[in-house]
Amino acid sequence: MQITMKHLGAATVAAALLAGTCLLSVPAKADVAAGEALYKAKCAGCHGADGKGKEAMKTRDQSSADIQKMSDADLSGAITGGKGKMPAFKTLSPDQVKDLVAYIRSLRK
Repeated sequence: MQITMKHLGAATVAAALLAGTCLLSVPAKADVAAGEALYKAKCAGCHGADGKGKEAMKTRDQSSADIQKMSDADLSGAITGGKGKMPAFKTLSPDQVKDLVAYIRSLRK
């Protein structure tokens, strides 16, 4: 079989497109600093600025073992869907939710 420049060109273009698609589909890393800022804006009113919870509101300590043992998916679900008295935050982007989860993880005792 003879490989011509025409075939090589098409293969090269296909490989470049595949590589570009893979690079663009790599999930972004969570940004703890962005998560902290978002936490202070959206969560601190109920969960406290330090994440320790508020006695009067009976909110849970975000650094506690029971919160920290939750999976990222469970934490994300609680953020986006709400839980108990906590309202759903459906307007947050997936990256913002990922940032919040990363910040909650940073509160680990």
